[in-house]
Amino acid sequence: MANQVPKTITPEELDIYQWQLWVSDFGLAGQEKLRQSSVLVSRLGGLGGLVAYQLAAAGVGKLVLAHAGNVKPSDLNRQLLMTHDWIGKPRIESAQRRLSELNPRVEIVAVNANVHDDNAAELVSQVDLVVDCAPLFEERLAMNRAAVNARKPVVECAMYDLEASLTSVVPGQTPCLACLTPTPPTAWRREFPVFGAVSGTVGCMAAMEVIKILAGFGEPLLGTLLTMDLRSMQFRRRGISRREDCEVCGPLWPSVQAPDA
Repeated sequence: MANQVPKTITPEELDIYQWQLWVSDFGLAGQEKLRQSSVLVSRLGGLGGLVAYQLAAAGVGKLVLAHAGNVKPSDLNRQLLMTHDWIGKPRIESAQRRLSELNPRVEIVAVNANVHDDNAAELVSQVDLVVDCAPLFEERLAMNRAAVNARKPVVECAMYDLEASLTSVVPGQTPCLACLTPTPPTAWRREFPVFGAVSGTVGCMAAMEVIKILAGFGEPLLGTLLTMDLRSMQFRRRGISRREDCEVCGPLWPSVQAPDA
């Protein structure tokens, strides 16, 4: 029966997720898909922390979280998984503690390392979907390569100052990050102007992209880049195209044969 409760959804979970179960094209079937899904989030700062928080709240079954380093005072204006009493201690432990307090039903794999070429493939292999929140393009491009090679979807989100952007990548169906940014920008820095409200805004929107892709409803931003300027509250959507010579995702696309003369 269409309205039958999946056997793995417990009465406690029905109570916890009740309000989102009322979303007409999500329902119990969507909740079960989230429960069976796994997501990698890198990193857990002002952007990734909000993504992880919303995914844990929504009931995603497994979160693999990658973030190195210790909590600093300058983290606390935006990194809502970090607390003042945790200054000087590992960020990943604070994130794991806070998320477990929110939803102890979620399996959390805490990795005290940032993503790089040597660990990206192994981390991506553990999950169904990747959320890229890294501040450095070297990390972003390493995750992109690993995800494309593994045919795993990626939600790409970024912010700077009061601006932010968001898109979703499905290897072989949409452009990948390397189509848009083949090499790291030379002027990009790890530290930049940021309000927590800006990173939180795009982080919540990125979490919604993840939920839509995993549960199979709504219209994800496939082949579309959403940009936002929160100074003026202007939001824009524009189509993005793959690069035919992209070294990362190019091999996934069928070659175009010239017509017979």
